[in-house]
Amino acid sequence: MGHRLSKIYTRTGDAGDTGLGDGSRVAKEAPRIEAIGEVDELNSQLGVLLSQALPDDIAEPLTRIQHHLFDLGGELSIPGREALQPTHVSWLETLLDRLNAELPPLKEFILPGGSPAAAQAHVARSVCRRAERRLFALHRQEPVSGPALGYLNRLSDLLFVIARCLNRHAGRPDVLWQPGQATRDPGNKS
Repeated sequence: MGHRLSKIYTRTGDAGDTGLGDGSRVAKEAPRIEAIGEVDELNSQLGVLLSQALPDDIAEPLTRIQHHLFDLGGELSIPGREALQPTHVSWLETLLDRLNAELPPLKEFILPGGSPAAAQAHVARSVCRRAERRLFALHRQEPVSGPALGYLNRLSDLLFVIARCLNRHAGRPDVLWQPGQATRDPGNKS
């Protein structure tokens, strides 16, 4: 690979627009740029999660997912390009089914939390949901590939399951939601 980024700053965005991969320029707050930014933030959140000690059966797929998300960012930066394929979505589904099969069935809603790694997976999950919303906002104006839309939807589900797996790996239970907790006397711990 050659030197793609020999100069980090270009000054070309100082007027409020930015360049896409096809050479066109759009406003920095355009829906396409918002979607690219959210996918980038999601990838960064996964990087934070991967900075922790994780089981190999979770770390390896998360690293692969980071590559997929970079591909998705590339797809979004060139209108009409399709980098993600249906096989990417089915790979997530297979992984999701495998990891979920190892967990006890959910009978209650759970709160984000538990171990630090599980809490970070929940942060990544919520950022993934936001990225998915931005992708759909873009899709309402310009076509976005079906695999891209499906990928983020499955990934948010996978991150929920990964959070549960990480709690289990750490020997921590899921943090169960207790309905009505907000209406109880704050001084009463029962």
